[in-house]
Amino acid sequence: MNIKKLEFKGIKFLFFVIIIHILIFLFDGENSIFALTKSFEVLLKLLPIFVMIIFIMTLINYLLKPKSIMKHFGKDSGIKAWIYAILGGIVSHGPMYAWYPMISELRQNGLRDGLLATFMYTRSIKIPFIPIMIDYFGVVFTIILFIYILLGGILQGIFIEALSKKID
Repeated sequence: MNIKKLEFKGIKFLFFVIIIHILIFLFDGENSIFALTKSFEVLLKLLPIFVMIIFIMTLINYLLKPKSIMKHFGKDSGIKAWIYAILGGIVSHGPMYAWYPMISELRQNGLRDGLLATFMYTRSIKIPFIPIMIDYFGVVFTIILFIYILLGGILQGIFIEALSKKID
């Protein structure tokens, strides 16, 4: 992972946002200050959560090294890798873009594209939403939908692997 490139992108984005705020301030100073004040209040509320997330991510990065994970997801991995990809997709939470850096690093270390596709596809099953889905749509519908999602995830993964082999 190229950290300097990532930092430069972040600085460019920061300057872009600052320029936009200056332009908005020139056209509507009162609302611009109001927006900045509200943004700062939200930031203060979210700061403890950010600190906790950074701590957890640091702990995960310290304990789970991509090379140790890759013995389960490499080219020679079998059905156990597919099960891990499915379960990982189901239990993973948060926005997908938050997973991109780790997934990119795993992919650089040999993560199979099919497993990645399966992981991404099965993320649509959210454990906390199961009870409310059952309440709104019923048990039968929920089970059938989840079976279709699981089968679709596996088929997507197989299809992606077939395409990536054809391209290579």
